[in-house]
Amino acid sequence: MIDKISLKLSLLCALCILLSCAAAAQEQRAKLKNLPPAAQKTVEEQSKGAIIRGLSKEVEKGKTQYELELTVNGHSKDMIIDPTGAILEVEEGITLDSLAPEVRAEVEKNIGQAKLLRLESVTKGGVLTGYEASVSKAGRKSGVEMGPDGKLLPKEKKTK
Repeated sequence: MIDKISLKLSLLCALCILLSCAAAAQEQRAKLKNLPPAAQKTVEEQSKGAIIRGLSKEVEKGKTQYELELTVNGHSKDMIIDPTGAILEVEEGITLDSLAPEVRAEVEKNIGQAKLLRLESVTKGGVLTGYEASVSKAGRKSGVEMGPDGKLLPKEKKTK
């Protein structure tokens, strides 16, 4: 009986290791010179006057895309770029003060008594789709996702 349990645990561990290796293989550091020319051009244009914190190649659902992580004027700006150079998504660090009063009130309501660690706007296809907040409450970190109006997104409709 113990041998069967040991064998099952060993197989389970091996499966977990294989899955984690496969997931890690889908995202890898990238060099600008190795990107397709159109993606290189977009990275060069978007990173002018910014600090590049990272550049990686990702394969998501069989599609290759590149994640560019920047610091622009002291705040974070991360973007997903496809091989044609199109910007698919932008997550940009913002402050509560930069929001319209009604959106800010909704965001503050959703955060409640938690401490706001980071707030980002999320833009897809050039359209603001919402906000993501990282918060801390009682020493536990969590995330809050909201629509463009600041209202909480239902779990099945989260934008990420």
